Amino acid sequence: MAFQTEFEFTLPKGYIDQEGNLHKAGIMCLATAADEILPMKDPRVQSNPAYLTVILLSRVITKLGSLETINTKIIENLFASDLSYLQEFYRKINEDGTSKIKTTCPKCEHQFEVEAGPLGE
Repeated sequence: MAFQTEFEFTLPKGYIDQEGNLHKAGIMCLATAADEILPMKDPRVQSNPAYLTVILLSRVITKLGSLETINTKIIENLFASDLSYLQEFYRKINEDGTSKIKTTCPKCEHQFEVEAGPLGE
């Protein structure tokens, strides 16, 4: 089995662009050391450490709907629930190397994995 470096996601609400188009499906790649270290030099992060999340997500999200590029302005304009979802998705794939969640059936106690989906599904 090949090592997976890209993971598909679907935003709970979605990003609405300037033309009113909704973008929900995307791809996030695993973060590199540079993805986590280089934004620390950015003046926006130095003046507001919370901005690290915005820069980091703009570096690791490689696709969102039909958008040509992903930048900090797009991340800044996400709904709060989508930002929260992406932060958790980032943590999951970078810590575990998978977007799957281990769970147990409450009735038969069988253990299995499910793909992490959008919140509320």
